[in-house]
Amino acid sequence: MAEPDLHDPPRGRLAALSLAALGIVYGDIGTSPLYAFKESFLGGPPLATSDAHILGVLSLIFWSLTIVISLKYLSLVMRADNGGEGGIIALVSLFKPDSVRPDTLSAGLVLLGLFGAALLYGDGTITPAISVLSALEGLEIATPLLKPYIVPASVAILIGLFAIQRRGTGTIGRLFGPVMLIWFVAIGSFGLAGIWQHPDVLRALSPHWGVTFLFSNGWTGFLVLGTVFLAVTGGETLYADMGHFGRRPIQVAWFGIVLPCLVLSYFGQGALVLSNTSEISHPFYHLAPGWALYPLVALATLAAIIASQAVISGVFSLTSQAINLNFLPRMEVIHTSRDAFGQIYIPLVNWILMIATIALVLAFRSSGSLAAAYGVAISTDMVITTLLVLVILRRWGWHPLALAALALVFLPLDLAFFASNLVKIPAGGWYPLVAGAFIFTLTITWRRGHRLQNERLSDTRIPISEISASLAQKEITRPPGAAVFFAPMGGDLAPAALSHLADRIGAVPATLLVVSIDIRHQPYVPAAERIEKTVLAPGLYHLRAAYGFMQPVNMPVLLGLSKFEGLDLDESKLTYIVSRETLVAARRGRILPDWQEHVYGFLNRNALRRTDSVGIPPDKVIEIGLEIEV
Repeated sequence: MAEPDLHDPPRGRLAALSLAALGIVYGDIGTSPLYAFKESFLGGPPLATSDAHILGVLSLIFWSLTIVISLKYLSLVMRADNGGEGGIIALVSLFKPDSVRPDTLSAGLVLLGLFGAALLYGDGTITPAISVLSALEGLEIATPLLKPYIVPASVAILIGLFAIQRRGTGTIGRLFGPVMLIWFVAIGSFGLAGIWQHPDVLRALSPHWGVTFLFSNGWTGFLVLGTVFLAVTGGETLYADMGHFGRRPIQVAWFGIVLPCLVLSYFGQGALVLSNTSEISHPFYHLAPGWALYPLVALATLAAIIASQAVISGVFSLTSQAINLNFLPRMEVIHTSRDAFGQIYIPLVNWILMIATIALVLAFRSSGSLAAAYGVAISTDMVITTLLVLVILRRWGWHPLALAALALVFLPLDLAFFASNLVKIPAGGWYPLVAGAFIFTLTITWRRGHRLQNERLSDTRIPISEISASLAQKEITRPPGAAVFFAPMGGDLAPAALSHLADRIGAVPATLLVVSIDIRHQPYVPAAERIEKTVLAPGLYHLRAAYGFMQPVNMPVLLGLSKFEGLDLDESKLTYIVSRETLVAARRGRILPDWQEHVYGFLNRNALRRTDSVGIPPDKVIEIGLEIEV
């Protein structure tokens, strides 16, 4: 059955996808009203709650949502897709990072994109922490007696959230959309009630108030941009989740539900503070009538969990893509659904995220304190995404003048947000930068070490044509049996394990199947284009299989689809023979610095075995040890 066209789905399908997008795509930006407006006054330098300041901040929030989300992401960035997939890794893959001789610009942009992707890991811990804390802080409004329990309750919820990741999100995911729909309707309704009491707040729709605020407040106004930015931190999620829903459903959900309700909520909070400036401490919860406070706290907690789940799932997806594109070492990836490939669970990443998230909650203890750490990574990513998209669109033939005009519209605002967030570094903004730098270092070390290891490994391999000739002339002993070997794509060199048996031992199994897996820089490869079969010599077969970076590789399934005439691919009769490389320090001419050698050696030793990552039973594997000097 052909996949439905997500870019222009039928009307009924469009409604269902738009509802689902509410839960997955808009969880992050949808919970920003919990803290973004109040932090603009409380999270930075002292800012008086005067009418001009309130209207100025609201105007900045409204126009930031309009320019950054509505215009930049939904109208421009989502055009730069990779086979329908979005996100910074999908964008980086368009630059063909594995090219033998990439141009200097492409190589630099790939590194820049990898750094941006690394920063998202820091965001993957901050978003759950700040969302859950800000939701439970409503209990403090109900009664101050509950304040000491906010942090322990947040930790308990986060432990439960990370503990259920192994079960997958298939069942509970169906509830995300309806719950978030209720959330948006609720916050929009409470906001509308506030605006009804003080309609004068609608003057903030004019950009005049935002521009006047910035120019009249100088340095303070500039710093406030760093907290106004919290209202648009979900922009990268829109782009990353494009492949799950398509552009159209995401746009319908934004313009039909999300944007109107967000604006009503922010302006309702502003109207409340215009009426009573003391309400700035918790304007979101004070908008609700007394009877609705506890239900609103419960709903906010659910929304925070959904926002956290979306970010956690996004980090899993990012990691899986990075592994398939060889940006990170192989890890255990568990597919939690038989029907949906995107539902995955990565145990190592899950537990690292949990520990880091709980540590943040215990260290910062409030959403206000965490807001100082939030924004640095995402504002950096927004600048990187804009640059990468503009370059890709130019390579796709867009006119330079059109792209220059777009750059003049979007880059100044991106850079302003970026610069205003840099001042948060001493107060906590250092955390996502340190986390990102750590992941980036691992990434480039793994890529460089793995490339150099493969180059050295090539020295131990012999041309497969020589093996074919030797087999044809019966120069190699061929005991009974059938074996599968893995070879890199391209070139005429045999797998290292096969080369070792043929050259050093002079004996190979009677039936040989060489498999080359090609992970392409596109999300999906159609089944009709996946398999290419070649008979190299009597009893020697070559199978080339192409996959997209969003697709899992499963050898038993692949072999079941691959039929060679005269070749029995009965899984129970096959043995997989692979090489297991041990790295040793070169006596001279070392090609890696000491620290990189140790880091790469650690990653290589602990990486998941190739056979484990493609669904091969361990009792079917024979390993041949090889030493590689680096």
